[in-house]
Amino acid sequence: MSGSLHPVAPHHLPSFITAPGDTDVLMVVVGIVLIGAVLAVGNIYLHLHTLPERMAHKSQKFQFEIVAVLGLLALFTHNHLFWVIGLFLAMIDLPDFSTPLRKIAGSVEKMAEQDPTEPPNGADAAQPPVAGDARAESAKAESAKSEVAGHA
Repeated sequence: MSGSLHPVAPHHLPSFITAPGDTDVLMVVVGIVLIGAVLAVGNIYLHLHTLPERMAHKSQKFQFEIVAVLGLLALFTHNHLFWVIGLFLAMIDLPDFSTPLRKIAGSVEKMAEQDPTEPPNGADAAQPPVAGDARAESAKAESAKSEVAGHA
């Protein structure tokens, strides 16, 4: 600063005080640091917020979707209970109920596709033939032949 100073002003002014019309360097630096700090804290917050989703990513698809929805609810409603529930759900491995149920359904479909008049495999030998039934006697004879042929 050039020129005469006010008589009450100190003779040595700090370096962050600028002259009128000059750029305030301290304000620019503080503004840049503030913007960087807000972005860094926001990044850490979002990284922490997606922790349950990243944990559930290696689990089943249905469980991952539930955890993702809970995370979005927590983000938009600011209700931290959703985030805690999502975190606990991501930590727990849910048992796979769908695979055994699909196998049961497939077996039932195979059973339903069978002709109800024809007996299941191996059931003809278990049923005793009715006396005078030529078809039952021929089936018994064929099964005996197949047993003998299988052993020879």
